[in-house]
Amino acid sequence: MSSRIGLLKLLILLVVQVCSVSAIPDGSDSSALQVLKSEWTALSKSWKGSDPCGNHWVGITCNNNNRVVSIMLSNLNLKGNLPADISTLSELEILDLSYNTGLSGALPSSIGNLKNLKSLILMGCGFSGQIPESIGSLEKLTTLSLNSNHFSGTIPASIGRLSELYWFDITDNQIEGKIPVSDGISLPGLDMLHQAKHFHFGNNKLSDSIPEKLFSSNMTLIHVLFDDNQFTGKIPDSLSLVKTLTVLRLNRNKLSEEIPSSLNNLTDLQELYLSDNRLTGTLPNLTSLTSLYTLDVSNNEKMTLSLIPSWIPSLRNLATLRLEGIQLDGPIPTSLFSPAQLQTVYLKRNHINATLDFGTNYSKQLEFVDLRNNDISVYSPVANNRIQVLLAENEVCDDEANRHSGYCSGDQKNSSFSTLPTNCRRGCDKGRIASPSTCRCAYPFTGTLTFRSPSFSGYSNNSNFLSLQQSLEEFLKDPIYMGASVAISNIRETPLDYHLLIELLVFPFKNERFTDDAMSRVGFEFSNQTYKPPPVFGPYVFNANPYSTSFYDGGSNSVNMGIIIGAVVGAVVLLLLLTIAGIYALRQKKRAEKATDQINPFAKWDTGKNNTDAPQLMGAKAFTFEELSKCTNKFSEANDVGGGGYGQVYKGVLPNGQLIAIKRAQQGSMQGGLEFKTEIELLSRVHHKNVVKLLGFCFDQSEQMLVYEYIPNGSLRDALSGKNGIKLDWTRRLKIALGSGKGLAYLHELADPPIIHRDVKSNNILLDEHLTAKVADFGLSKLIGDPEKAHVTTQVKGTMGYLDPEYYMTNQLTEKSDVYGFGVVMLELLTGKSPIDRGSYVVKEVKKKMDKSRTLYDLQELLDTTIIANSGNIEGFEKYVDVALRCVEAEGVDRPSMSEVVQEIESIVRLAGLNPNADSATYEEVSGDHDPYGRDSFEYTGIFPATKPERMV
Repeated sequence: MSSRIGLLKLLILLVVQVCSVSAIPDGSDSSALQVLKSEWTALSKSWKGSDPCGNHWVGITCNNNNRVVSIMLSNLNLKGNLPADISTLSELEILDLSYNTGLSGALPSSIGNLKNLKSLILMGCGFSGQIPESIGSLEKLTTLSLNSNHFSGTIPASIGRLSELYWFDITDNQIEGKIPVSDGISLPGLDMLHQAKHFHFGNNKLSDSIPEKLFSSNMTLIHVLFDDNQFTGKIPDSLSLVKTLTVLRLNRNKLSEEIPSSLNNLTDLQELYLSDNRLTGTLPNLTSLTSLYTLDVSNNEKMTLSLIPSWIPSLRNLATLRLEGIQLDGPIPTSLFSPAQLQTVYLKRNHINATLDFGTNYSKQLEFVDLRNNDISVYSPVANNRIQVLLAENEVCDDEANRHSGYCSGDQKNSSFSTLPTNCRRGCDKGRIASPSTCRCAYPFTGTLTFRSPSFSGYSNNSNFLSLQQSLEEFLKDPIYMGASVAISNIRETPLDYHLLIELLVFPFKNERFTDDAMSRVGFEFSNQTYKPPPVFGPYVFNANPYSTSFYDGGSNSVNMGIIIGAVVGAVVLLLLLTIAGIYALRQKKRAEKATDQINPFAKWDTGKNNTDAPQLMGAKAFTFEELSKCTNKFSEANDVGGGGYGQVYKGVLPNGQLIAIKRAQQGSMQGGLEFKTEIELLSRVHHKNVVKLLGFCFDQSEQMLVYEYIPNGSLRDALSGKNGIKLDWTRRLKIALGSGKGLAYLHELADPPIIHRDVKSNNILLDEHLTAKVADFGLSKLIGDPEKAHVTTQVKGTMGYLDPEYYMTNQLTEKSDVYGFGVVMLELLTGKSPIDRGSYVVKEVKKKMDKSRTLYDLQELLDTTIIANSGNIEGFEKYVDVALRCVEAEGVDRPSMSEVVQEIESIVRLAGLNPNADSATYEEVSGDHDPYGRDSFEYTGIFPATKPERMV
């Protein structure tokens, strides 16, 4: 038997070697992955062959140079350590090993050599020891998720050097000591993380006081989760400087002294948890927190005896009020229950007395009121029985007539909501579960969604959970997840920190199980926080359960070796015959492919790989790779004019002498088949002088390239930053704003069908030789196919700083989202700075600084100095600011349409003495002797000839 098995292996090896022709990746990359393969034995079944890139190893993504750029291996039952050889993957950008509880040991200090790493996601593993100081060398890191491991020691101060860090999560570890802050000289600290939005440090052993220096007005944090640690001392007043905060959790610590009244400055705050500390005094007036959903100050037994604060009813968005055990005294005012969104009230273990009366103006959302262990003597129930009230351990329940009533004996009801099917005709066996969409039995990917600060507490209100299920289903229906369907069940609340726990089940659409590749993709979407739940659910973390993707045959273990050997020998013989015939067939095939490509350039479009159907052409020309290579001198470095996440842009010259710009995608880029298809289909159908013109494309030799008219002066961002040396005075900026506004208005109202750009920003507004503005880059755009449909429900995409907050919160995309981005560009034209600069957001800075009673609205300090230096009197300035601020209103309904914006800017252009119908920013003067090019005098001749704009020296 052993000799036959040896022969079988030899024959199989022969077939593999004959059939396999692949480019071997960079030696160091290949060697490092082979080390991982040997270290993590579970990968042996899915990592086959010697070429990780050519053989498409599960979870591995390579670029065009066969360098590994991403490793995504979540929830694959991996076991072992993270070897130091990982550091040789110098092009690695994403490392996601989440939900592999068998991965253990310390992180190697050499991990700091991964200089291109942007996402390090190790959540839900078993790693331990000190977090390496070398992580502070990962200068491009934006996501650092180390939560739910066994890390100990202290937070490395070096993390303060990660200037791009957006997400920092170390929750659920054993990390101790102080939070490091900088010394202003050489020692870094977390106070330097001005771009960070998330500090998730809960459930550790962090101690000492929270440093006053940790927070400043330069920070843009939205979530500070420091709950369940050992912090002492006072709540720092500096927290009030972080005006962007929406969630603050300091509960379950040892904080003392009074609650600072400065918290009233956090006007965007939605969740405030201060419970289970040693706070003193009384509750300060927090009437400015009109966005607050949850207020929890429970279990601070040292607070001063006081009445229920009279200002609480002014919190119009309040949904959950927890004031347990804080020495409240006296009666309950009926106004306490009047906030329209109020759902639950917890006031147990206080000294509240007299009568409980809800009055007539109580919230129609009110579901639960807990007043156990107080001194209430009389209760006047409401007419309907919808509100659950608990009054055990009150005087009213000593009355024999009330002792057995529901409000004297009941406990809080839990939600029984579930979307698992209950009407399937037959059950499932072997551990399978019925899918909610088809009742088909399958092995779902399961885990627990933990929402750390939900903005509601009425867990019997099933509408919130139904919206969550629908949101998950919409997100995961993409073919790359095998069209997964979703169920949720077992909804519950943790008793101490009030986290909301929901069991999630994700079912493959057709197969019985997920493949390793699909599993790693699904896991990454949760570990990387790509999936955004409905806003009321707040910040979350997902903990996956182990999942086996293996298929086992429970029948016979024996195989007829003679049949297998015969089949392999036959295959080898057949292969040799095919090789002889193939030499002839290959030539014929190439001729046929060339003819087919001319007729249908997308004949080789891989629907599965690109997750979308092939582009539908609207007249764009198909270029061959050879044609574009020739006109760019083989894509020489001399013709490389820039690039980004999608790839590089090259300047070229067609045989007729026309200049072109070629956007060439790279493998593993941030954009892909969908963006390529979108841009071809959209730009081939739109024709407007303020929209960049698509000349053609190339889909040849596995290349994806887009060919545009060449725009010589780069982007508006380049001009504002001084990169291209162009001077932009006030009138030029007005004309640029007008031109780009006209381009967007055309897309919204005259294109057929209308188009939402979805990524309006200064980098996507190009300037030609006359400084005519042209809207560009339509890779994220969406068609509005149904004129009756007011919005498109879609995954949030765009650029931070320009992103419509309403779209971000609701996933509802409208043309008003473009209006918001354009409003930010208008303010950017004023200041010359990026919308988010050193932690300051231009929208908030302008609103905070402006004073309409003063000249130029008192915004001189914020203006780009080039405006004043080269413009003198700035006509129409105040009106311009008014229009820009209307564009960036928080709610889309309050923003103007793009056509209305264009009309407003046209009137401002006239105020500045210009003709709004001139074709470019090389102006047609209406009156006066001003020469925009700095010449001493000139004779009016209409539009100036194509003179190059004056540039800065």
